[in-house]
Amino acid sequence: MTENIGVLGKQKSAQSRGAERVVNAPLPTVYGKFQAIGYLDHDRGDEQVALVYGDIGTDDVLTRLHSECLTGDAFGSQHCECGDQLDAAMRAVVAEGRGIVVYLRGHEGRGIGLLAKLRAMALQAEGLDTVEANLALGLPVDARDYGVAAEILHDLGVASVRLLSNNPRKREALLEHGIKVSEEVPLLIPPCENNITYLRTKRERLDHHLPHLDAVAHWS
Repeated sequence: MTENIGVLGKQKSAQSRGAERVVNAPLPTVYGKFQAIGYLDHDRGDEQVALVYGDIGTDDVLTRLHSECLTGDAFGSQHCECGDQLDAAMRAVVAEGRGIVVYLRGHEGRGIGLLAKLRAMALQAEGLDTVEANLALGLPVDARDYGVAAEILHDLGVASVRLLSNNPRKREALLEHGIKVSEEVPLLIPPCENNITYLRTKRERLDHHLPHLDAVAHWS
């Protein structure tokens, strides 16, 4: 992999916008060899990473903005589809030959944090849906901010993306921050009995595009 990842060779700092590029290291994975580019978000104090594959160029870059999910990404939770989405996104980027997975720290539980997410999951086990559970805890339904993701993409020289997402808020956030979304690429994971209610709530109350759920209408 060459060093001209967008404007990587220039080592441009995004510190003035809140995100400072700190390190660029090779990261061999089971999917392929990525470059792990680490950023410090000075506004929020989070450490962020962009996994970059191939010479990405500037336009129509296949991109995933992946919200941190310890239970799904690391533990294989079937409460959500996050781990499978991360796996599918990394495979898609490698198959494309170029692309970016921005892994967004501080987004655990749609921005409420790990312990609050676990409390919300406990309430969901008692019958509340994911939106009702957050509200019952006095927390926002979705507290995520995608500004730092846009800053990272700007720093990498990206002007437009093909966005791997079912969430229209991600597209809107990138557009607001000057990143063109040339295409929305669905990232549909087959549901299971443990997450079908959660996914239906995401579709019905959070406006996620999940048309494949119609095929499993027989599950309660």
